[in-house]
Amino acid sequence: MPDYKILVVEDHRDTRELLKYNLASAGFDVAAAEDGAEGLDRARGFHPDLVLLDLMLPGMDGLEVCRKLKQDPGTSGVPVIMLTAKGEEIDRIVGLELGADDYVVKPFSPRELILRIKAVLRRSGGNETGSRPSAWERDGLKVDFEAHQLEIDSESVPLTATEFKLLSELITGQGKVQTRDHLLDTVWDTHFEGYSRTVDTHVRRLRQKLGPYAEWIETVRGVGYRFRS
Repeated sequence: MPDYKILVVEDHRDTRELLKYNLASAGFDVAAAEDGAEGLDRARGFHPDLVLLDLMLPGMDGLEVCRKLKQDPGTSGVPVIMLTAKGEEIDRIVGLELGADDYVVKPFSPRELILRIKAVLRRSGGNETGSRPSAWERDGLKVDFEAHQLEIDSESVPLTATEFKLLSELITGQGKVQTRDHLLDTVWDTHFEGYSRTVDTHVRRLRQKLGPYAEWIETVRGVGYRFRS
């Protein structure tokens, strides 16, 4: 298996060097940036498989960097783990709503961080097997689960890793109601207590990308969502 490429965007020199050392020791190919502008620049040139992004950066903060990464077609599919010294729930919620795939609160254990990175890479890399078919198609909607690609009326539509996992989970359970708690557990791999609106935000964005097929994701009021069978 080729080495995964990790981009670390962290302004604190000691933390940045510690992250680089631990990630390199774990077998990752690591690049680093010390502020948001440099991070965006490196993301476009280094083509990372994952971005480790500090929330509190000078100038352009981590939330703005995350927003720009998700808006750029060249980096929109790259998973992001946010690092934050803040414990406030609002920062975590905003980061997740912007498209971050996970967050880790400082101070953190390097071992735990690496495990979280590997979990996100597994989720975004299409390594799930199980009983899911390699592809799914109905009318003008086509999903290639192995290639992590969505086509709508023969046009490729870019999705973030989280959006693709959410769509895959809904399609796999089509016809069944899936609660917000279930989607948090399966799509984000962790249950974020009280973060049900994060699911709503991602469903809303997914519907926007599905265009004429948006109504295939039905809201079951007070419970969750169902993909129309």
